[in-house]
Formats: sequence, structure tokens, C-alpha cells
Amino acid sequence: MKILHKMYNWLINAASGQYAMFVLFAVSFTESSFFPIPPDVMLIPMVLAARDRAWVIAGVATTASVMGGYFGYAIGYYGYDLIAKPILEFYGYIHQFDVFKGYYHQWGAWIVFGAGLTPFPYKVVTIASGAVHLNLWVFGAASIIARGMRFFLVAWLLKKYGLPIRTFIEKNLGILTIIFLLLLLGGFALIKYV
Repeated sequence: MKILHKMYNWLINAASGQYAMFVLFAVSFTESSFFPIPPDVMLIPMVLAARDRAWVIAGVATTASVMGGYFGYAIGYYGYDLIAKPILEFYGYIHQFDVFKGYYHQWGAWIVFGAGLTPFPYKVVTIASGAVHLNLWVFGAASIIARGMRFFLVAWLLKKYGLPIRTFIEKNLGILTIIFLLLLLGGFALIKYV
């Protein structure tokens, strides 16, 4: 927990620093493909510090998150044969993965949208979308809509209600991060066992 609080405090300090937008961009990008800390940790203090720039901040988070989502898609697309397929073959899960692909192609836009809008670890969905070769246009459209809705909603709430939301997050950071990490691990386990 100390490491999480140190990272949180570093991000809060970075949020008021000269390179805040660059750090937000980096966090939003990497969180969509491999980084475990969500961009909300950066977004919240930045919007609270500059409410008049809430929409610009949400726009940077959305843009970077969607771009990072494409990077996660590429990890799944190009890394599947190298990493995931041999593991699935070793454990005899290729058939289950083929069944999963069918469901994913049928419901892929909704899966991407749901994960992009909720606290579900988005990187699981971006990588899975690449692994099953989900239509890139469908993936992109669902990502833009969902991530945009999420970050602009958070920005609007912060702009309207302010400090109480920050206090809630700071007070519950540990449990929120544990829940986030459990969802991340559960998402990868779900992909493995479906």
C-alpha cells in the first residue's frame, strides 16, 4: 500500500507540474495496454486544479487512452502466436478460445464499450480484441465512445462537485486499487477459462 500511496502522491504532484499533460497522456496511454494504475488518479487532481480546462484534460485522457488501446490491440494481435497460443495449446484450451472468439465477434463492440466505460481493466479487452482480430473499426468506435464518455463524465462531475470526490478517492485508494487489480486478474483468468 505504501508504494501505491507514493505513486498516487507522485501523480498528484505531477498533476500540478509543468509537464502534467504529458504525464496524463503517458498514464492514459499505458493504462490501456499494460500499466495497472488508471488515469483517473491523474485526471482528478488536474481537473480540480484547473476546472476551466476540464474538457481539455478529459480530451487528452481520451485521446491517449484510445491510442493506448490500439497498442494493446497490437499486443494481442501480434503477440498471440508468440505468447498466448503456445500456452493455450499446452493446456488444451484452443477449442475454448475458438468458442470465446465466436462470442467476442458477436458481442465485441459491447464488450469493448462496457470495459471502456466501467472500472473493468480496459487493457484486458484491448489485448483480447487484438488476439481475436476484432474488426479494427468496431474496436476503435467503441473505444472512442466509451473512453470519451468515461473521462468526460468524470471531468464534468469534478467540475460540478469538486473536492468531495477527491476526498473519497484518497480515502479509499487502497481498496479501490485492490478491486481494480482483482478485476484485472479476473479478466485474464476469464479469457483463459472461457
